[in-house]
Amino acid sequence: MALEAIREVTDMEAKAKERREAAAAQAKQQFLDAQRESRQLVEQARRQAEDQVRQMMAQAEDEAAQETRKVMDQARQDCEAMKQTARGRLDQAAKLIVEKVVSR
Repeated sequence: MALEAIREVTDMEAKAKERREAAAAQAKQQFLDAQRESRQLVEQARRQAEDQVRQMMAQAEDEAAQETRKVMDQARQDCEAMKQTARGRLDQAAKLIVEKVVSR
């Protein structure tokens, strides 16, 4: 009877050791899986952030180009208005020059 009890205890200890080793292996595998998954999530977040930055930069460049076109159009209009004003004063300037030349 005592020998059988010793065998039972030994078997139980062996089974407990096997369960501990299996649990440790499973925990290690879960840890490795979690690490791999976290690296994948970080990489995915990085790619998404890069895509978002590219989109924001493209949008900013488009907006800057539109603003540049507006400013250039306004500058052209201002220059044309100055030319028209100058052309309108051309006769007056010519008369002034003639008067100065004649009066000397």
